[in-house]
Amino acid sequence: MTVDGMAISFEDLFGRRIRLTAERWNHIETEHPEMRHARPRIQETVAEPDVIVRSRTDDEVELFHRLYESTPVTTKHLCVVVKVRLDDKFVITAYYTEAAKQGEKLWQKR
Repeated sequence: MTVDGMAISFEDLFGRRIRLTAERWNHIETEHPEMRHARPRIQETVAEPDVIVRSRTDDEVELFHRLYESTPVTTKHLCVVVKVRLDDKFVITAYYTEAAKQGEKLWQKR
């Protein structure tokens, strides 16, 4: 993980640099208070996901999922939503969900 001004960045499963800006982190904490201490899990989910699917509504968005047995809201999948452009890749949001979202599977853990 590297820190660049107000943003942190880390690598995803494919070695791509993903940014998490202070503004997006503030959004995550505000809209999903159960995520308040989950920044390390966001990085872990992007680096070691169980499955990655493409968004059904935006071809430039990938959803990284990882199952966690222990969360503030019981057993849940962490979904990290990443905008993937040629010149920039960044976290849009992250939240716990009952199941991995549907969409075109881009990668799945075996």
